[in-house]
Amino acid sequence: MTPPAGAAAFVAAHGWAGDIVPLAGDASFRRYFRVLSQGRSAILMDAPPPHEDPRPFIAVARWLSVKGFAAPTIHGVDLDQGLVLLEDFGDARMREAIDERPEATMALYEAAIDLLVDLARYPAGDFAPYDRAVLHREADLLVDWYCPAIGVEIDRAGWTKAWDAVFDHALTDTPVTVLRDYHAENLMLVGPTQSLGLLDFQDALAGHPAYDLVSLLQDARRDVDPSIEEAMLARYRAATGAGGDFLRAYHVLGAQRNAKIIGIFTRLWQRDGKPRYPALCPRVWAYLERDLVQPVLAPVAAWFDANLPPEMRGDPMLLAPQA
Repeated sequence: MTPPAGAAAFVAAHGWAGDIVPLAGDASFRRYFRVLSQGRSAILMDAPPPHEDPRPFIAVARWLSVKGFAAPTIHGVDLDQGLVLLEDFGDARMREAIDERPEATMALYEAAIDLLVDLARYPAGDFAPYDRAVLHREADLLVDWYCPAIGVEIDRAGWTKAWDAVFDHALTDTPVTVLRDYHAENLMLVGPTQSLGLLDFQDALAGHPAYDLVSLLQDARRDVDPSIEEAMLARYRAATGAGGDFLRAYHVLGAQRNAKIIGIFTRLWQRDGKPRYPALCPRVWAYLERDLVQPVLAPVAAWFDANLPPEMRGDPMLLAPQA
């Protein structure tokens, strides 16, 4: 976590000369630093090319800000170096707030749901569509990475056919901006009012509003009790008038997202040398199985029963064939 070579000159050029201290990395190549300058602080995003491109983050941040949502203000950009200087939302995340004050759990999830209700009032920004091709490509990450990792042969054609039978429910004629990583570790409690600030939205697409609810309520990084999931779905539907079609979309997108995440976590271990992620897979499998019992997912559930029975669903590091 050493700052990139050009970081000091970059922050100084934008009036933020000072100390640059490590903050965090994430599952991508991006790294984050806190800049401390004359009693102020900002965040330095290091998104090194060619692995990362900060332009989508900047575009989504500006769209959100124009619509009145709390995305970080951008103080400076150097695309050649992949450096972005951002407003510092502090260290108070929704996840830790829940862990420290369990009595605040419902209020925080309600605030997160209400933000999605507000987001759904706007037509999608000028972002790429979350279409059938993208849904298939993402779901395929499970069969591309998890299945080879645990040494199983599967019916690939049947996998595609099963998902194709359900993806109509996950598409919409009135898309909204889907942030795609909307969960308790990316929601910040900002300022004296502890309003929700948004992070990690650079992969936003134009798609079905149910997707971000899945991100929040089937959180790969923390357990969300089914009773909270049920209550928050009811809250969203009461505020928007969403009916049974929305619930079907929610569960199809839940299964699709969880399949994708299992594949991504396996890839992070095998390709990127990040072995902490496979241990999160059992939680994601539990969410996936929660979705697969829904009648709308019968074709996909049948594929799993035939190709990946329960004993093959878990931590891929533990299930991988031993050399």
